[in-house]
Amino acid sequence: MTERRFDGRVAVITGSGRGLGLGYAKLLASLGAKVVINDNGAALDGAGNDSSVAQLAADEIIAAGGEAIACTDSVTTPEGGEAIVDAALSKWGRLDIVINNAGNSFHSAFEDFTFADFKHSLDIHLMGSFNVSRPAFAAMKKAGYGRIVLTGSIGGIYTMASVAAYAVGKSGVIGLSNIMAIEGAEFGIKSNIILPGAVTRMSEGIDISQFPPMGPEKVAPVVGYLAHEDCAVTAEMLVSVAGRVARAYVTETEGLWRDHWSIDDVAANLDAIRDTSNNWTLHPAEGAFGEHLGRSFGMVGK
Repeated sequence: MTERRFDGRVAVITGSGRGLGLGYAKLLASLGAKVVINDNGAALDGAGNDSSVAQLAADEIIAAGGEAIACTDSVTTPEGGEAIVDAALSKWGRLDIVINNAGNSFHSAFEDFTFADFKHSLDIHLMGSFNVSRPAFAAMKKAGYGRIVLTGSIGGIYTMASVAAYAVGKSGVIGLSNIMAIEGAEFGIKSNIILPGAVTRMSEGIDISQFPPMGPEKVAPVVGYLAHEDCAVTAEMLVSVAGRVARAYVTETEGLWRDHWSIDDVAANLDAIRDTSNNWTLHPAEGAFGEHLGRSFGMVGK
């Protein structure tokens, strides 16, 4: 079967000078996409910059026969986001795909997190996705087509100790993706989230000695599907870890209705409230907000 291609498509991939982002860029470029390599070459904690990182990645793609340009603007400001989108529009006159991959890694006990460090991490993971996606969404809306992929994490769903800002940022992109999927539906725009697991420089400080093979090449095809015109889903989250691909989603129990609740009532009925035998799994892009209210109201008096 012929592999799905991206001929004629233009993609912006943030944080694509190294690691997962570079893996995505190389795959899409090898399948015909024109790629903006966006990376300011910052260290893992977001400090400093190195303009050669993006250029070397672009040069690698060009040497392999692909088309790419380097862009070193930062995702952390609205102006940077505009400049990243403009790089694609100025060079190729269109923008079909945005993969928000830029991120950093900062570990600290919650009570030791400074405001500055917390904000800086959110500026990259959450605000960075907004800063790039907002102008990209506007361009895609005019064109009547677009694919947006945001990078979430199991750290934004289940999380772990010492990554407060990362957890909040990765949780936040779920709402961001959902709103773009809902508002973009009538304009041919789909927005989804990749929850990747891969060994990259972001794994620094983690004991990976017992990990199976899990390089960026394991994740890239999943992102490629979400970025492709044939992508059949929107407002969804796909997990890709060590060759396992799965869907993650939000669900809620049916719960109980009572005309009046006391604190003791909640305590006495907690098992029934938490009973998962009849879960409601509602799809954000298929009227979940209204369906949630409708079902909830339908339980009144029962």
